[in-house]
Amino acid sequence: MHRRAWWLLLLTIVVPGSAQLVAGNRKLARIGISATIGFWIFFLVLMGIGLINKGWAIWLVTLPILVWVLSGALIAFSILFAILTIDTLRLMRLGRLYNRERWITFSALVLAGVLGTSAISYAGNLAGVQASFISSIFNQGGFTTPVDGRYNIMLLGADAGADRFGIRPDSISVISIDAATGAAVSISLPRNMQQVGFSKGSPMNKIYPNGWNCGIDCLLNAIYKDVEDNHADAYPDAASRGSTPGTEATRDAVEYVTGLEIQSYVLVDMGSFQNLIDAIGGINIDVKERLPIGGQNSDLSDVKGWIEVGQQKMDGYTALWYARSRHTTSDYDRMRRQHEVEKAVLAQVEPATVLTRFQSIASAGKKMVRTDIPSAMLSQYVDLAVKAREKGIGELRLVPPTVDVIHPNFPAIREMVKESFVIDEVKEQ
Repeated sequence: MHRRAWWLLLLTIVVPGSAQLVAGNRKLARIGISATIGFWIFFLVLMGIGLINKGWAIWLVTLPILVWVLSGALIAFSILFAILTIDTLRLMRLGRLYNRERWITFSALVLAGVLGTSAISYAGNLAGVQASFISSIFNQGGFTTPVDGRYNIMLLGADAGADRFGIRPDSISVISIDAATGAAVSISLPRNMQQVGFSKGSPMNKIYPNGWNCGIDCLLNAIYKDVEDNHADAYPDAASRGSTPGTEATRDAVEYVTGLEIQSYVLVDMGSFQNLIDAIGGINIDVKERLPIGGQNSDLSDVKGWIEVGQQKMDGYTALWYARSRHTTSDYDRMRRQHEVEKAVLAQVEPATVLTRFQSIASAGKKMVRTDIPSAMLSQYVDLAVKAREKGIGELRLVPPTVDVIHPNFPAIREMVKESFVIDEVKEQ
């Protein structure tokens, strides 16, 4: 009877429902075994598809409808597993065992039932969180196609605040990715660049025929606020395309500066970026200079603390101040530190971290990101992002002394952008 009890437990763990087939209710057995085989087939097919074409597998696991169905199926299976485990307890006839074996076997069954049910329901919950996350952020239809073999995504970073969210992007950059290899270059544009124009066909060319050119009041990052406040009607279909007039005008300006066609944008709320860093357990930064936390007053009388020189493990609050601090440093130092934080986050997002903290990461992500990337393109971009991370992302910083931000030489800047792609290809080879 002792051996029989352990065999029934093993059958329940390996093939839920098989214990009932051997010694119990055949109808319940058919339900359990059918569900188990169904999941096996699904995951084996998914693995097979992944081996044939990884992009197809990514597309399937990022398809919200399929993920919602999988979430419901896993939660239902966890309930079924609990029922099968309880029924297996009945089939074991523990009352016929010696006292010591009875408690050992009972404890093993309870442990297997609790762990199995928890693991399956947790997987179902994660699938539901993922589906909600994808649906809330990537809600645009259609496709984007590479231009000259590249996908170009504009990244805007803005500090949160009731009076300024998204109004004046504090960081502006473009991630340009080779559509075939995933080789990527990050192109940083200074927010204080002047005399920028707009891409051909932009409605801003009618409003500002001589470009965005009025000195210190016409910095690159001020375009967003100006258009949102005064010229929103220039982009009447922006909202329907998952964007805003300010974002679209900034996109046109960035296209003019870089000479690249921007297919998509991602706007990151830096305030919520703080929550993401906390969600992944903090980031490691090698601090090169002592920086204040707080300190909006010029005399630093309101400083709340200091970020000391050396290797630091930063929570979200500290990392945000590290990225935004202006005292004793320039805007270009600030840009450099923002990219340090971005790289540190990418380095920290390992599979184990994502798995154990996925719900909090997804919650932070939903508040943090706004984008017009079509949902159908998500699998393609995820695949390219994995390749880009493996290869490393090149950098081009359009800052002084390389670039004169007051009187920029835009043809020269566009040549620098093209050369950065060539350099990146050479490094890859």
